[in-house]
Amino acid sequence: QVQLVESGGGLVQPGGSLRLSCAASGSIFSINAMGWYRQAPGKQRELVARITDGGSASYSDSVKDRFTISRDNAKNTVFLQMTSLKPEDTAVYSCYARRAWTSTNYIDYWGQGTQVTVSS
Repeated sequence: QVQLVESGGGLVQPGGSLRLSCAASGSIFSINAMGWYRQAPGKQRELVARITDGGSASYSDSVKDRFTISRDNAKNTVFLQMTSLKPEDTAVYSCYARRAWTSTNYIDYWGQGTQVTVSS
């Protein structure tokens, strides 16, 4: 089992920045990748950013060049640095950790979610 605890959400003005953190505990040795999804009211869940255990990062087109995902392996923590925030970035952001045996055989663990609201 893997437990994930997120922090760092809140209210920010358009153009502002926030940093989300996701601390993992438990069977962390089994994690292959971690990342962040978001879901706004009435919209589908979107994969925002992902980082592998090798450090390879990928982003959705909607946040590329504005968001940066990183990880501190010593602290078992993944960060999402969000800059130039827009009202359309408003959503519940959820951290996930994936243990994969193959590309189709995997299990995802989830954090509780943290609200990010971008508004003036």
